[in-house]
Amino acid sequence: MEKFKIITIVDESYPPMLNTIKDAPIVLYAIGDLTLLSYSPALSVIGTRKPTMEASQKMEIFVKPLVKEKWVIVSGMAMGIDSLAHKITLGHNGKTIAVLGGGFHHIYPKQNISLFHQIAKHGLVLSEYPPDLSPARYHFPERNRIISGLGFGTLVIEATERSGTLITVEQALDQGREVFAVPGSPLQPQTKGCHQMIQDGAKLVHEAVDILEEWDVISKLTT
Repeated sequence: MEKFKIITIVDESYPPMLNTIKDAPIVLYAIGDLTLLSYSPALSVIGTRKPTMEASQKMEIFVKPLVKEKWVIVSGMAMGIDSLAHKITLGHNGKTIAVLGGGFHHIYPKQNISLFHQIAKHGLVLSEYPPDLSPARYHFPERNRIISGLGFGTLVIEATERSGTLITVEQALDQGREVFAVPGSPLQPQTKGCHQMIQDGAKLVHEAVDILEEWDVISKLTT
């Protein structure tokens, strides 16, 4: 078990982006590279736990170019899109942050224990829950505000109409973050949530350049 550090909201190392949200966690437990907490730009990449066969190709189109541009990719280490986001980032020697829904002694899902160790070694793993606390159903919606809060925006790769991904999107909008959604075939249930988000005002993205250009505009406004 890797050694963890405890960061409180009054510490200098507390992530500045997270400090701006109204329900910021008071304490964070962290394993890995703490410099990533203040790194910019960072983007949250989320989606369904049961992605389509095309999901990996979508990652190549949208996430890989951002990793090549030294962006930090934030996700929740769940099955499906989250795991793909972490893996493609690590596979291209990029930096990724995983936000867990339980303590470090209870990695969930168990299939991702190896991925957890990889992220701890090459990126950063965070949790607001003490190491001995097991994951609970209500933890995952809670931790979503951290996933969205750490980035300037959230990219939804795939989501069904009633996806838990929508909770993160709501958190992102509430935090004043950008929301990007990838369109897809209307025949695929995993794209219906994205289409709904686009109808509701999320930015439709065709390629990574759309996100890079949006960041360019926002970063100029904030500097």
